[in-house]
Amino acid sequence: MSHPRRSPVPTPPRPRPVRPGKPRSRQQDERPRWGMRLATTLSVLVLGAGGVGHAVVTSLDGGIGRVDPFRDMKNRPQGSRGTNILLVGTDGRDKITPEEKQKYRLGGAPCHCTDTIMMVHVSADRDRVSVVSLPRDSYAEVPEHTDEATGQHHPQHPVKLNAAYAEGGPSLTVRTVENMTGLKIDHYLEVDFTSFMKTVDVVGGVQICTARPMKDSYTGLDLTAGTHQLGGGEALQYVRSRHTDGSADLGRMQRQQRFLAALLEKATSNGVLLNPVKFREVAQSLLSSVRADEGFGVEEMLSFTAAMKGFSPSSSDFTTVPLGQLGVQIKGIGSTVKWDETKSKKLFQLLHDDQPLAPHAPPKPAPKPAAKDAKPPEPRKAPGSIVEVAPDQIKVQVFNGTRTDGLGRRVDDALHATGFKTTGAPRASTNLDMHRTLIEFDPRWDRSAKSLALALPGSELRAVKGLGATMKVTAGADFKDVVPVRAEEQPQGDFGTVTGDRVVCP
Repeated sequence: MSHPRRSPVPTPPRPRPVRPGKPRSRQQDERPRWGMRLATTLSVLVLGAGGVGHAVVTSLDGGIGRVDPFRDMKNRPQGSRGTNILLVGTDGRDKITPEEKQKYRLGGAPCHCTDTIMMVHVSADRDRVSVVSLPRDSYAEVPEHTDEATGQHHPQHPVKLNAAYAEGGPSLTVRTVENMTGLKIDHYLEVDFTSFMKTVDVVGGVQICTARPMKDSYTGLDLTAGTHQLGGGEALQYVRSRHTDGSADLGRMQRQQRFLAALLEKATSNGVLLNPVKFREVAQSLLSSVRADEGFGVEEMLSFTAAMKGFSPSSSDFTTVPLGQLGVQIKGIGSTVKWDETKSKKLFQLLHDDQPLAPHAPPKPAPKPAAKDAKPPEPRKAPGSIVEVAPDQIKVQVFNGTRTDGLGRRVDDALHATGFKTTGAPRASTNLDMHRTLIEFDPRWDRSAKSLALALPGSELRAVKGLGATMKVTAGADFKDVVPVRAEEQPQGDFGTVTGDRVVCP
Protein backbone atom coordinates (compact mmCIF):
# COMPACT_ATOMS: atom_id res chain seq x y z
CA MET A 1 0.00 0.00 0.00
CA SER A 2 1.49 3.33 -1.04
CA HIS A 3 1.27 6.43 1.08
CA PRO A 4 1.57 10.09 0.17
CA ARG A 5 4.85 11.72 1.04
CA ARG A 6 4.67 13.60 4.31
CA SER A 7 6.86 16.25 5.74
CA PRO A 8 9.18 14.92 8.42
CA VAL A 9 8.41 15.70 12.05
CA PRO A 10 10.89 18.32 13.30
CA THR A 11 13.53 17.05 15.68
CA PRO A 12 12.59 18.21 19.17
CA PRO A 13 15.06 20.37 21.06
CA ARG A 14 17.33 18.80 23.64
CA PRO A 15 15.27 18.30 26.81
CA ARG A 16 16.02 20.66 29.67
CA PRO A 17 17.44 18.86 32.68
CA VAL A 18 14.75 18.11 35.22
CA ARG A 19 15.70 16.38 38.41
CA PRO A 20 13.09 13.69 38.97
CA GLY A 21 11.95 13.08 42.49
CA LYS A 22 13.14 9.82 43.95
CA PRO A 23 10.20 7.41 43.88
CA ARG A 24 9.17 5.62 46.99
CA SER A 25 9.83 1.91 47.16
CA ARG A 26 7.16 -0.69 46.54
CA GLN A 27 5.27 -1.27 49.76
CA GLN A 28 3.08 -4.26 49.06
CA ASP A 29 2.48 -7.00 46.52
CA GLU A 30 -1.31 -7.00 46.29
CA ARG A 31 -1.78 -3.43 45.15
CA PRO A 32 -4.15 -2.46 42.29
CA ARG A 33 -2.94 -3.62 38.86
CA TRP A 34 -3.89 -0.51 36.94
CA GLY A 35 -1.89 -1.09 33.78
CA MET A 36 -4.56 -0.38 31.23
CA ARG A 37 -4.83 3.21 32.31
CA LEU A 38 -2.00 3.47 29.85
CA ALA A 39 -4.80 3.11 27.32
CA THR A 40 -5.88 6.65 28.07
CA THR A 41 -2.40 7.90 27.27
CA LEU A 42 -2.16 6.01 24.00
CA SER A 43 -5.58 7.34 23.05
CA VAL A 44 -4.23 10.90 22.89
CA LEU A 45 -2.27 9.83 19.80
CA VAL A 46 -5.54 9.44 17.93
CA LEU A 47 -7.79 12.02 19.58
CA GLY A 48 -6.59 14.86 17.37
CA ALA A 49 -7.41 13.05 14.14
CA GLY A 50 -11.04 14.11 14.03
CA GLY A 51 -10.61 17.74 13.07
CA VAL A 52 -10.99 19.20 16.56
CA GLY A 53 -9.77 22.76 16.77
CA HIS A 54 -6.00 23.09 17.08
CA ALA A 55 -6.27 25.66 19.88
CA VAL A 56 -8.46 23.31 21.92
CA VAL A 57 -5.69 20.70 21.90
CA THR A 58 -2.59 22.85 22.24
CA SER A 59 -4.10 24.72 25.19
CA LEU A 60 -3.88 21.46 27.12
CA ASP A 61 -0.09 21.20 26.88
CA GLY A 62 0.39 22.84 30.26
CA GLY A 63 -1.33 19.91 31.95
CA ILE A 64 1.53 17.54 31.08
CA GLY A 65 4.16 17.05 33.78
CA ARG A 66 7.77 16.95 32.59
CA VAL A 67 10.60 14.50 33.25
CA ASP A 68 14.03 14.06 31.64
CA PRO A 69 14.67 10.33 31.14
CA PHE A 70 17.39 10.78 28.49
CA ARG A 71 19.82 13.05 30.31
CA ASP A 72 23.51 12.09 30.00
CA MET A 73 22.65 8.78 28.30
CA LYS A 74 25.50 7.29 26.25
CA ASN A 75 26.02 4.25 24.01
CA ARG A 76 22.35 4.08 23.08
CA PRO A 77 20.97 1.81 20.32
CA GLN A 78 20.73 3.27 16.84
CA GLY A 79 17.42 4.83 15.86
CA SER A 80 14.96 2.96 13.65
CA ARG A 81 12.02 3.62 11.38
CA GLY A 82 8.90 4.74 13.16
CA THR A 83 8.68 5.97 16.73
CA ASN A 84 9.16 3.96 19.93
CA ILE A 85 7.34 5.19 23.03
CA LEU A 86 7.89 3.66 26.45
CA LEU A 87 4.68 3.77 28.51
CA VAL A 88 5.16 3.32 32.23
CA GLY A 89 2.24 3.05 34.62
CA THR A 90 2.71 3.96 38.27
CA ASP A 91 0.49 3.20 41.23
CA GLY A 92 -1.24 6.32 42.54
CA ARG A 93 -4.26 5.86 44.77
CA ASP A 94 -3.78 8.97 46.87
CA LYS A 95 -6.43 10.99 44.98
CA ILE A 96 -9.16 8.35 45.00
CA THR A 97 -11.99 8.95 47.45
CA PRO A 98 -12.44 6.69 50.49
CA GLU A 99 -15.79 5.58 49.07
CA GLU A 100 -14.17 4.49 45.80
CA LYS A 101 -11.37 2.71 47.66
CA GLN A 102 -13.91 0.72 49.62
CA LYS A 103 -16.21 -0.03 46.68
CA TYR A 104 -13.45 -1.15 44.33
CA ARG A 105 -11.22 -2.70 47.00
CA LEU A 106 -8.30 -0.31 46.65
CA GLY A 107 -6.93 -0.55 50.17
CA GLY A 108 -3.32 0.15 51.04
CA ALA A 109 -0.99 3.07 50.48
CA PRO A 110 0.23 4.00 46.98
CA CYS A 111 3.78 2.88 46.32
CA HIS A 112 4.56 5.15 43.34
CA CYS A 113 6.34 2.31 41.59
CA THR A 114 5.93 0.88 38.11
CA ASP A 115 3.08 -1.56 37.72
CA THR A 116 2.90 -1.91 33.94
CA ILE A 117 5.46 -1.30 31.20
CA MET A 118 4.58 -1.24 27.50
CA MET A 119 6.61 -0.58 24.39
CA VAL A 120 4.44 1.24 21.82
CA HIS A 121 5.69 1.46 18.23
CA VAL A 122 4.01 3.97 15.90
CA SER A 123 4.84 3.17 12.28
CA ALA A 124 6.68 5.69 10.14
CA ASP A 125 3.57 6.09 7.96
CA ARG A 126 1.41 6.67 11.05
CA ASP A 127 -1.02 3.97 9.96
CA ARG A 128 -0.27 1.29 12.53
CA VAL A 129 0.48 0.94 16.25
CA SER A 130 2.11 -2.12 17.84
CA VAL A 131 1.88 -2.58 21.61
CA VAL A 132 4.20 -5.01 23.42
CA SER A 133 3.64 -5.67 27.13
CA LEU A 134 6.81 -6.21 29.18
CA PRO A 135 6.00 -8.24 32.32
CA ARG A 136 6.88 -6.34 35.47
CA ASP A 137 8.54 -9.47 36.93
CA SER A 138 10.85 -9.90 33.92
CA TYR A 139 14.41 -10.78 34.83
CA ALA A 140 16.53 -7.72 34.01
CA GLU A 141 20.00 -6.37 34.65
CA VAL A 142 20.17 -2.66 35.34
CA PRO A 143 23.30 -0.96 33.97
CA GLU A 144 25.80 0.61 36.33
CA HIS A 145 24.64 3.99 37.57
CA THR A 146 25.02 6.59 40.27
CA ASP A 147 22.19 7.39 42.65
CA GLU A 148 21.43 11.08 42.11
CA ALA A 149 20.15 11.53 45.65
CA THR A 150 23.01 9.86 47.55
CA GLY A 151 25.85 9.92 45.03
CA GLN A 152 26.40 6.19 45.60
CA HIS A 153 27.68 4.22 42.61
CA HIS A 154 25.97 0.92 41.75
CA PRO A 155 27.51 -1.69 39.43
CA GLN A 156 25.38 -3.64 36.96
CA HIS A 157 23.19 -6.12 38.83
CA PRO A 158 20.06 -8.27 38.35
CA VAL A 159 16.57 -7.05 39.35
CA LYS A 160 12.94 -7.48 38.39
CA LEU A 161 12.18 -5.05 35.57
CA ASN A 162 9.78 -2.92 37.61
CA ALA A 163 12.48 -2.38 40.27
CA ALA A 164 14.53 -0.27 37.84
CA TYR A 165 12.14 2.64 38.39
CA ALA A 166 12.25 2.40 42.17
CA GLU A 167 16.05 2.32 42.04
CA GLY A 168 16.81 4.98 39.45
CA GLY A 169 13.60 6.57 38.19
CA PRO A 170 12.68 7.08 34.51
CA SER A 171 16.29 7.32 33.32
CA LEU A 172 17.32 3.92 34.68
CA THR A 173 14.07 2.41 33.42
CA VAL A 174 14.76 3.67 29.89
CA ARG A 175 18.37 2.46 29.95
CA THR A 176 17.33 -0.97 31.21
CA VAL A 177 14.61 -1.43 28.59
CA GLU A 178 16.90 -0.23 25.77
CA ASN A 179 19.53 -2.77 26.85
CA MET A 180 16.95 -5.56 26.94
CA THR A 181 15.21 -4.78 23.64
CA GLY A 182 17.96 -3.24 21.50
CA LEU A 183 15.49 -0.48 20.55
CA LYS A 184 16.12 3.22 20.95
CA ILE A 185 13.28 4.83 22.88
CA ASP A 186 12.20 8.10 21.28
CA HIS A 187 9.67 9.24 23.87
CA TYR A 188 8.73 8.45 27.44
CA LEU A 189 5.23 8.66 28.91
CA GLU A 190 4.50 8.01 32.57
CA VAL A 191 0.93 7.70 33.78
CA ASP A 192 -0.46 8.32 37.22
CA PHE A 193 -3.67 6.36 37.33
CA THR A 194 -5.87 8.53 39.52
CA SER A 195 -7.83 9.89 36.52
CA PHE A 196 -8.47 6.52 34.89
CA MET A 197 -12.01 5.98 36.15
CA LYS A 198 -13.01 9.52 35.23
CA THR A 199 -11.59 9.15 31.70
CA VAL A 200 -13.54 5.95 31.06
CA ASP A 201 -16.70 7.59 32.35
CA VAL A 202 -16.14 10.69 30.18
CA VAL A 203 -16.04 8.61 26.96
CA GLY A 204 -19.27 6.94 28.04
CA GLY A 205 -17.86 3.64 29.25
CA VAL A 206 -16.18 0.82 27.35
CA GLN A 207 -17.76 -2.36 26.03
CA ILE A 208 -16.14 -5.68 26.97
CA CYS A 209 -17.16 -9.19 25.91
CA THR A 210 -16.25 -12.33 27.82
CA ALA A 211 -16.92 -15.96 26.94
CA ARG A 212 -17.09 -17.13 30.54
CA PRO A 213 -17.96 -15.68 33.93
CA MET A 214 -15.15 -13.71 35.56
CA LYS A 215 -14.92 -13.36 39.31
CA ASP A 216 -12.03 -12.08 41.42
CA SER A 217 -12.47 -11.80 45.19
CA TYR A 218 -9.39 -9.56 45.45
CA THR A 219 -10.75 -6.82 43.17
CA GLY A 220 -14.47 -7.48 43.50
CA LEU A 221 -14.84 -8.16 39.76
CA ASP A 222 -17.99 -10.18 39.08
CA LEU A 223 -19.02 -10.47 35.41
CA THR A 224 -21.35 -12.98 33.82
CA ALA A 225 -20.54 -14.37 30.38
CA GLY A 226 -21.59 -11.99 27.65
CA THR A 227 -21.33 -8.31 26.77
CA HIS A 228 -20.87 -5.62 29.42
CA GLN A 229 -20.66 -1.83 29.34
CA LEU A 230 -18.06 -0.98 31.96
CA GLY A 231 -17.91 2.37 33.69
CA GLY A 232 -14.70 3.68 35.21
CA GLY A 233 -14.85 1.69 38.44
CA GLU A 234 -15.80 -1.61 36.80
CA ALA A 235 -13.16 -1.07 34.11
CA LEU A 236 -10.60 -0.60 36.86
CA GLN A 237 -11.59 -3.92 38.40
CA TYR A 238 -11.37 -5.62 34.99
CA VAL A 239 -7.85 -4.45 34.13
CA ARG A 240 -6.32 -5.13 37.55
CA SER A 241 -7.81 -8.59 38.15
CA ARG A 242 -5.29 -11.43 38.16
CA HIS A 243 -7.15 -14.13 40.12
CA THR A 244 -9.94 -14.95 37.66
CA ASP A 245 -8.13 -18.06 36.39
CA GLY A 246 -4.74 -19.76 36.51
CA SER A 247 -3.11 -17.37 34.05
CA ALA A 248 -2.35 -14.79 36.79
CA ASP A 249 -0.32 -11.82 35.54
CA LEU A 250 -0.12 -13.05 31.92
CA GLY A 251 -3.91 -13.27 31.70
CA ARG A 252 -4.15 -9.82 33.24
CA MET A 253 -1.93 -8.40 30.50
CA GLN A 254 -4.09 -10.01 27.81
CA ARG A 255 -7.20 -8.46 29.36
CA GLN A 256 -5.43 -5.12 29.51
CA GLN A 257 -4.71 -5.39 25.79
CA ARG A 258 -8.35 -6.23 25.06
CA PHE A 259 -9.45 -3.25 27.08
CA LEU A 260 -6.98 -0.99 25.27
CA ALA A 261 -8.39 -2.07 21.90
CA ALA A 262 -11.94 -1.42 23.11
CA LEU A 263 -11.00 1.97 24.54
CA LEU A 264 -9.26 2.96 21.32
CA GLU A 265 -12.38 2.01 19.39
CA LYS A 266 -14.48 4.22 21.66
CA ALA A 267 -11.96 7.09 21.78
CA THR A 268 -11.70 7.23 17.98
CA SER A 269 -15.45 7.26 17.46
CA ASN A 270 -17.06 10.40 16.08
CA GLY A 271 -18.92 10.86 19.36
CA VAL A 272 -15.60 11.84 20.91
CA LEU A 273 -13.54 13.17 18.04
CA LEU A 274 -16.14 15.45 16.52
CA ASN A 275 -17.46 16.81 19.79
CA PRO A 276 -15.11 19.58 21.02
CA VAL A 277 -16.63 19.60 24.52
CA LYS A 278 -16.32 15.83 24.88
CA PHE A 279 -12.84 15.89 23.37
CA ARG A 280 -11.65 18.51 25.82
CA GLU A 281 -13.10 16.57 28.77
CA VAL A 282 -11.31 13.39 27.70
CA ALA A 283 -8.05 15.17 26.93
CA GLN A 284 -8.02 17.08 30.21
CA SER A 285 -8.71 13.89 32.14
CA LEU A 286 -5.95 11.84 30.58
CA LEU A 287 -3.32 14.59 30.33
CA SER A 288 -3.72 15.40 34.01
CA SER A 289 -2.18 12.00 34.77
CA VAL A 290 0.77 12.16 32.37
CA ARG A 291 4.46 12.91 32.73
CA ALA A 292 6.47 13.01 29.51
CA ASP A 293 9.87 13.93 28.16
CA GLU A 294 10.27 17.59 27.23
CA GLY A 295 10.18 16.84 23.50
CA PHE A 296 6.80 15.12 23.63
CA GLY A 297 4.05 17.69 24.04
CA VAL A 298 0.61 18.05 22.52
CA GLU A 299 2.12 19.64 19.39
CA GLU A 300 4.22 16.52 18.84
CA MET A 301 1.21 14.32 19.51
CA LEU A 302 -0.71 16.23 16.85
CA SER A 303 2.07 15.51 14.36
CA PHE A 304 1.15 11.85 14.77
CA THR A 305 -2.59 12.32 14.68
CA ALA A 306 -2.58 14.45 11.52
CA ALA A 307 -1.80 11.32 9.52
CA MET A 308 -3.95 8.86 11.51
CA LYS A 309 -7.46 9.79 10.40
CA GLY A 310 -8.11 6.21 9.33
CA PHE A 311 -6.88 4.74 12.58
CA SER A 312 -9.06 2.02 14.10
CA PRO A 313 -8.61 -1.10 16.25
CA SER A 314 -7.67 -3.01 13.08
CA SER A 315 -4.68 -0.69 12.77
CA SER A 316 -3.20 -1.98 16.03
CA ASP A 317 -1.60 -5.21 17.15
CA PHE A 318 -0.95 -6.42 20.67
CA THR A 319 1.34 -8.98 22.21
CA THR A 320 3.45 -9.81 25.24
CA VAL A 321 7.18 -10.30 24.88
CA PRO A 322 7.78 -14.05 24.29
CA LEU A 323 8.64 -15.82 27.54
CA GLY A 324 11.01 -18.75 27.95
CA GLN A 325 11.02 -19.63 31.64
CA LEU A 326 8.47 -18.84 34.33
CA GLY A 327 9.01 -18.81 38.07
CA VAL A 328 12.81 -18.56 37.90
CA GLN A 329 14.06 -18.02 41.45
CA ILE A 330 16.87 -15.49 41.76
CA LYS A 331 18.59 -15.08 45.12
CA GLY A 332 17.73 -11.76 46.72
CA ILE A 333 15.11 -10.99 44.05
CA GLY A 334 12.51 -13.74 44.17
CA SER A 335 10.48 -15.32 41.39
CA THR A 336 11.10 -13.89 37.91
CA VAL A 337 10.17 -14.63 34.31
CA LYS A 338 12.84 -14.87 31.64
CA TRP A 339 12.27 -13.88 28.02
CA ASP A 340 12.74 -16.31 25.14
CA GLU A 341 15.99 -14.93 23.79
CA THR A 342 15.52 -16.01 20.16
CA LYS A 343 11.84 -15.08 19.78
CA SER A 344 12.10 -11.79 21.66
CA LYS A 345 15.08 -10.75 19.54
CA LYS A 346 13.04 -11.50 16.40
CA LEU A 347 10.07 -9.52 17.74
CA PHE A 348 12.10 -6.41 18.52
CA GLN A 349 13.84 -6.67 15.15
CA LEU A 350 10.41 -6.46 13.48
CA LEU A 351 9.69 -3.29 15.45
CA HIS A 352 13.12 -1.92 14.52
CA ASP A 353 12.35 -2.61 10.85
CA ASP A 354 8.88 -1.01 11.21
CA GLN A 355 7.06 -4.24 10.35
CA PRO A 356 3.65 -5.37 11.71
CA LEU A 357 3.58 -8.17 14.26
CA ALA A 358 0.46 -9.75 12.72
CA PRO A 359 -1.35 -9.63 9.36
CA HIS A 360 -3.65 -6.62 9.15
CA ALA A 361 -6.97 -6.41 7.38
CA PRO A 362 -7.08 -3.78 4.62
CA PRO A 363 -8.74 -0.53 5.70
CA LYS A 364 -12.41 -0.23 4.86
CA PRO A 365 -13.16 2.22 2.03
CA ALA A 366 -14.95 5.41 3.01
CA PRO A 367 -18.71 5.16 2.41
CA LYS A 368 -19.96 6.90 -0.72
CA PRO A 369 -22.44 9.75 -0.30
CA ALA A 370 -25.98 8.45 -0.52
CA ALA A 371 -28.13 9.50 -3.44
CA LYS A 372 -31.12 11.67 -2.70
CA ASP A 373 -33.55 8.88 -3.49
CA ALA A 374 -31.51 6.16 -1.80
CA LYS A 375 -32.99 4.12 1.02
CA PRO A 376 -31.77 4.95 4.52
CA PRO A 377 -29.03 2.60 5.76
CA GLU A 378 -30.04 -0.45 7.72
CA PRO A 379 -29.74 0.09 11.47
CA ARG A 380 -26.62 -1.49 12.93
CA LYS A 381 -27.28 -4.70 14.79
CA ALA A 382 -26.56 -4.76 18.49
CA PRO A 383 -23.08 -6.16 19.20
CA GLY A 384 -22.93 -9.87 19.82
CA SER A 385 -20.96 -11.95 22.27
CA ILE A 386 -17.67 -13.75 22.59
CA VAL A 387 -18.30 -17.49 22.92
CA GLU A 388 -16.18 -20.42 24.09
CA VAL A 389 -16.64 -22.54 20.95
CA ALA A 390 -16.23 -20.98 17.51
CA PRO A 391 -19.41 -21.10 15.36
CA ASP A 392 -17.57 -22.92 12.56
CA GLN A 393 -17.01 -25.82 14.97
CA ILE A 394 -20.73 -26.29 15.67
CA LYS A 395 -22.99 -28.42 13.45
CA VAL A 396 -26.67 -27.47 13.30
CA GLN A 397 -29.81 -28.99 11.81
CA VAL A 398 -32.68 -26.47 11.64
CA PHE A 399 -36.39 -27.33 11.89
CA ASN A 400 -39.39 -25.05 11.37
CA GLY A 401 -41.64 -25.36 14.41
CA THR A 402 -44.31 -22.97 13.10
CA ARG A 403 -46.78 -22.71 10.25
CA THR A 404 -44.85 -19.74 8.79
CA ASP A 405 -43.52 -20.71 5.37
CA GLY A 406 -39.81 -20.13 4.91
CA LEU A 407 -38.95 -19.61 8.61
CA GLY A 408 -36.69 -22.66 8.69
CA ARG A 409 -34.77 -21.40 5.65
CA ARG A 410 -34.44 -17.93 7.20
CA VAL A 411 -33.03 -19.35 10.43
CA ASP A 412 -30.64 -21.68 8.57
CA ASP A 413 -29.36 -18.84 6.39
CA ALA A 414 -28.90 -16.51 9.38
CA LEU A 415 -26.98 -19.11 11.39
CA HIS A 416 -24.84 -19.97 8.39
CA ALA A 417 -24.06 -16.29 7.79
CA THR A 418 -22.89 -16.04 11.41
CA GLY A 419 -20.49 -18.95 10.85
CA PHE A 420 -22.36 -22.01 12.10
CA LYS A 421 -22.06 -25.24 10.08
CA THR A 422 -25.72 -25.68 9.18
CA THR A 423 -26.85 -28.53 6.95
CA GLY A 424 -28.37 -26.09 4.48
CA ALA A 425 -31.50 -28.26 4.36
CA PRO A 426 -34.04 -27.12 6.99
CA ARG A 427 -36.92 -29.45 7.75
CA ALA A 428 -40.45 -29.18 9.08
CA SER A 429 -40.92 -30.12 12.72
CA THR A 430 -43.52 -32.61 13.86
CA ASN A 431 -44.77 -29.85 16.18
CA LEU A 432 -45.86 -26.76 14.25
CA ASP A 433 -47.08 -24.79 17.26
CA MET A 434 -43.73 -23.95 18.87
CA HIS A 435 -43.89 -20.60 20.62
CA ARG A 436 -40.27 -20.62 21.82
CA THR A 437 -37.19 -21.59 19.84
CA LEU A 438 -35.72 -24.86 21.13
CA ILE A 439 -32.08 -26.04 21.06
CA GLU A 440 -31.62 -29.76 21.68
CA PHE A 441 -28.10 -31.01 22.30
CA ASP A 442 -26.08 -33.96 23.49
CA PRO A 443 -24.71 -33.25 27.01
CA ARG A 444 -21.23 -34.11 25.73
CA TRP A 445 -21.38 -30.95 23.60
CA ASP A 446 -22.78 -28.62 26.26
CA ARG A 447 -20.20 -25.87 25.62
CA SER A 448 -21.17 -25.80 21.95
CA ALA A 449 -24.84 -25.62 22.91
CA LYS A 450 -24.22 -22.62 25.17
CA SER A 451 -22.38 -20.85 22.34
CA LEU A 452 -25.29 -21.54 19.98
CA ALA A 453 -27.78 -20.29 22.59
CA LEU A 454 -26.02 -16.92 22.74
CA ALA A 455 -26.65 -16.56 19.01
CA LEU A 456 -30.34 -17.35 19.58
CA PRO A 457 -31.28 -15.20 22.60
CA GLY A 458 -34.35 -16.35 24.49
CA SER A 459 -34.18 -19.91 23.19
CA GLU A 460 -34.69 -22.96 25.41
CA LEU A 461 -31.81 -25.42 25.96
CA ARG A 462 -32.75 -29.11 26.34
CA ALA A 463 -30.21 -31.91 26.83
CA VAL A 464 -30.88 -35.12 24.86
CA LYS A 465 -28.54 -38.04 25.53
CA GLY A 466 -27.26 -39.78 22.43
CA LEU A 467 -28.17 -36.96 20.03
CA GLY A 468 -24.60 -36.69 18.78
CA ALA A 469 -22.49 -33.75 17.68
CA THR A 470 -25.18 -32.06 15.57
CA MET A 471 -27.33 -29.52 17.43
CA LYS A 472 -31.06 -29.53 16.69
CA VAL A 473 -32.65 -26.06 16.44
CA THR A 474 -36.44 -25.88 16.17
CA ALA A 475 -37.47 -22.32 15.31
CA GLY A 476 -40.43 -21.01 17.26
CA ALA A 477 -42.76 -18.07 16.76
CA ASP A 478 -40.52 -15.94 19.00
CA PHE A 479 -37.58 -16.03 16.55
CA LYS A 480 -36.50 -12.58 15.42
CA ASP A 481 -32.88 -12.74 14.31
CA VAL A 482 -29.51 -14.36 14.97
CA VAL A 483 -27.07 -12.38 17.10
CA PRO A 484 -23.50 -12.38 15.71
CA VAL A 485 -21.02 -14.28 17.90
CA ARG A 486 -17.41 -15.35 17.62
CA ALA A 487 -14.86 -17.21 19.68
CA GLU A 488 -12.19 -15.41 21.62
CA GLU A 489 -9.37 -14.67 19.25
CA GLN A 490 -6.45 -16.94 19.95
CA PRO A 491 -3.01 -15.34 19.77
CA GLN A 492 -1.28 -16.14 16.50
CA GLY A 493 2.30 -16.76 15.41
CA ASP A 494 5.56 -16.85 17.33
CA PHE A 495 4.60 -13.83 19.42
CA GLY A 496 0.98 -14.63 20.31
CA THR A 497 -0.16 -11.48 18.51
CA VAL A 498 -3.74 -10.32 17.98
CA THR A 499 -5.01 -7.31 16.09
CA GLY A 500 -7.31 -4.86 17.82
CA ASP A 501 -10.31 -5.55 15.59
CA ARG A 502 -10.28 -9.20 16.67
CA VAL A 503 -10.46 -8.55 20.41
CA VAL A 504 -13.24 -5.98 20.55
CA CYS A 505 -16.87 -7.12 20.72
CA PRO A 506 -18.36 -8.48 17.46
